[in-house]
Amino acid sequence: MLALVRLIVVGFVALTVIYLSLSYYARAARRDKLRRKWDEDIRRGDREAYVKRGLQIYDRSLRRKLLWGVYVLPVVTIAVVIYLVNFA
Repeated sequence: MLALVRLIVVGFVALTVIYLSLSYYARAARRDKLRRKWDEDIRRGDREAYVKRGLQIYDRSLRRKLLWGVYVLPVVTIAVVIYLVNFA
């Protein structure tokens, strides 16, 4: 039982680090893309307001929500493997 608790705690910590890293990387990439688009195409108005608005739209997007798969996929995979090894 102690091994299961250790697996859950270590797994959660590892998945959280991966999620935060991916989230930071995706947001930074989106910010850079918005800045490049403003520099190449728009060039009028406030650049930071444009980037801020674009990031707010990104925060509500499906792409952002798909990052939660970092938690879901490994947990489901481990549950399926445990089930198949023990009951199938």
